[in-house]
Amino acid sequence: MARKLTIGVNWQGKIDYKALIERARIADQAGVHSIWVAEAWGRDAFTLLTLLAEHTAHAQLATSIVNIYSRTPAALAQHFATLDEFSQGRMIAGFGTSGPNVIEHFHGVRFNPALTRMRECVEIFNLLMAGTPLNYNGKIFQLARGFTLRFEPVRKHIPVFIASLNRKSVEFTARVADGWMPVMIPLGALKPAIGEFRALVRAAGRDEHAVAVKAPGWIHVTADIARGRAVHAGTLAFYAARMGTFYAAQLTRFGFGAEVNAIKEAWNAGGAKAGTEAVAPRLLNEIGYVGDVNGAVERLAAQEAAGADLHPVEIDAGEDANAFARTLQTLIG
Repeated sequence: MARKLTIGVNWQGKIDYKALIERARIADQAGVHSIWVAEAWGRDAFTLLTLLAEHTAHAQLATSIVNIYSRTPAALAQHFATLDEFSQGRMIAGFGTSGPNVIEHFHGVRFNPALTRMRECVEIFNLLMAGTPLNYNGKIFQLARGFTLRFEPVRKHIPVFIASLNRKSVEFTARVADGWMPVMIPLGALKPAIGEFRALVRAAGRDEHAVAVKAPGWIHVTADIARGRAVHAGTLAFYAARMGTFYAAQLTRFGFGAEVNAIKEAWNAGGAKAGTEAVAPRLLNEIGYVGDVNGAVERLAAQEAAGADLHPVEIDAGEDANAFARTLQTLIG
């Protein structure tokens, strides 16, 4: 059975749009399950998704993630419903809370209460997609005029994937979502973590496979292993040391507290370079893979054995479109 691979689109730095379109077309033809666009504080996700929708025909298109603070639930429904129409029903709504640093100091919106806002956002989003008049009495949103979208959405429900990591938010994901995007779970702990999640889905009265699980971490196929490891170490250090407390706490729960403290101390003393150099090889190897295609296939098999359904991959192939296509086909299986 072919693996369900996902590829991502960079949200920062320079973008070669011609190359982006070419890679998206190749991935679409190769049978990649979905193409995911991150947002954070770089480019907006929806403009890039419009471009991808125009130049692909089969792959699903997703946000990874858009936060639920900087746009209202109704605005999110407008974005996704419009893109679902344009892409002929290929959208996935990937939602997350981000963190207080981004929400309060980039968007200027108060962060808390995160879980309440996520619950109300998903409920309002689903109501609007279903065409139900919008009368909603929540703790955050009170909506009483019965609005509906002024066009007929292609689908009555767009799949909702939620990035969640603490217990209550994971339980909420198990109850209502179509997909779970776990964060920073070491490979050695992935099988029990997914098993616990499946149990939560069953406890919510749903089939345990009603919620797809997107593998955390990364699989990066590259000939320049040192550079690839340095890039991912930098990202890992940034999240552990600079992106609030959530990610550091997550890694600590999985037994990497000493490694997280070392990263924080190095970053505080010497900045990003020192923090990146302090990332322990064991931690980097547990969170992701960087190397050749054969090792990537092994890593994919380990993620499948742990219960993951979707598998993010990154492929360095330079300008060689054929090499990119061949690698994808090998990974898909």
